[in-house]
Amino acid sequence: MPLSEHEQKLLEQLEKQLHEDDPKFANSMGSDPGRSWSTRHVVIGVLCALAGVFLLLVGVTLQNIFVGVLGFVVMGAGVYFATMKSSRGGAGAKAGGTKPGKQRSSFMSSLEERWDERRRGEP
Repeated sequence: MPLSEHEQKLLEQLEKQLHEDDPKFANSMGSDPGRSWSTRHVVIGVLCALAGVFLLLVGVTLQNIFVGVLGFVVMGAGVYFATMKSSRGGAGAKAGGTKPGKQRSSFMSSLEERWDERRRGEP
């Protein structure tokens, strides 16, 4: 069921507020609009992982522990590099930081008013 326009606006305001209040938590949840998947990272990472698998197999075939461990490290580094997200336009996100503060305060005050009304309505 799609969200209405009003619900989408509220969700966007909540996301912006979360990024302002606790950016570390917001980044750990992966909902940062300034970060996205990079095709270049994925391609290079997959190629490195395949090279690591090849080195690992060569190390096992030659019974050389050093080559096998090196292959495993290269494979792990390739997977890590492939799963990294790249940031885009970090300066643009910081430039618009003044206006959301004003919206946030009015948004928060309206939420506080709603909360107070609900609390008064309960016996």
